[in-house]
Amino acid sequence: MSSPPPVLYPPIEPYGHGWLAVSALHSLYYEQCGSPHGQPVVMLHGGPGSGCNPGQRRFFDPARYRIILLDQRGCQRSLPPGCVEENTTWHLVEDLERLRSHLDIPRWLVFGGSWGSTLALAYAATHPQAVTGLILRGIFLCRAKELEWFLYQARQFFPEAWEALTAPLHAGEHADILGAYCRRVFAADPAQAGAAARNWNAYESAIMSLVPGPPPATEPDAALAIARARVQLHYLTHFGFLGERPLLDQVHRFRHIPAVIVQGRYDMVCPPLSAHELHRAWPEAAFRMVADAGHSAMEPGIAAALVAAADAFRRPACEPPR
Repeated sequence: MSSPPPVLYPPIEPYGHGWLAVSALHSLYYEQCGSPHGQPVVMLHGGPGSGCNPGQRRFFDPARYRIILLDQRGCQRSLPPGCVEENTTWHLVEDLERLRSHLDIPRWLVFGGSWGSTLALAYAATHPQAVTGLILRGIFLCRAKELEWFLYQARQFFPEAWEALTAPLHAGEHADILGAYCRRVFAADPAQAGAAARNWNAYESAIMSLVPGPPPATEPDAALAIARARVQLHYLTHFGFLGERPLLDQVHRFRHIPAVIVQGRYDMVCPPLSAHELHRAWPEAAFRMVADAGHSAMEPGIAAALVAAADAFRRPACEPPR
């Protein structure tokens, strides 16, 4: 990934972090940055499976925002890593409510990109009273046609990346790439699972930006690569567990919430049609199609639009309670 654009706020470190037990099996890692007395915003990472990272703290004015980041179930520092038991979108939605209550936050701004936009919409549809606003980037509605694009049609633009993705597969497995990778990534043999996970994760990285950079570096931690791939494959195989609750059918539940949608015109991971369809169903939401960008939040036009959206939602500076 290219260096973060200068439009972002300076790097900051958390003022607090911890793990929240959300079930007998799962504990979520979370951190807080910025002002403890600021306007609460929760950042929902993508993937599924990726986890939060320091760059995601930088979309928000640290003097005005109380910035909450978390690793979703099975992701990165959350425990146990890579676990797909008791791990669905609706578990994640309720985890957000548990975290909000744990942090004693009445309502918060919700910021989500890619898979994070999926989760943000599902959360807003379920708990609209808890959401002050939505900032959404790279819209993903977890539908079959979006997975068809990602796994097959994006080949039209990134043939080298697709060939690298399918190179380890038998010719007969090309019709079911998702199933072929599930068999490998969930294999009992750690060497087989690790090699397949790294190859799977590299595909998305290779098609992330409008102007591709050098080939993505091999993930140094095999266990982390496997955990990330397992969670993502689990969610994609089940279409995000949204079968009975398609997100476009839920717009009436959150259309009153102020929102900004930011989409890269040449997004190869989450094609712009999904953002367009969401805006057609939800015309009250502000919509910014960035002309010279792909999927990555760190591309200059996307980052600038996201920072501008977060700045627009800022409230006046809060004084600490006396």
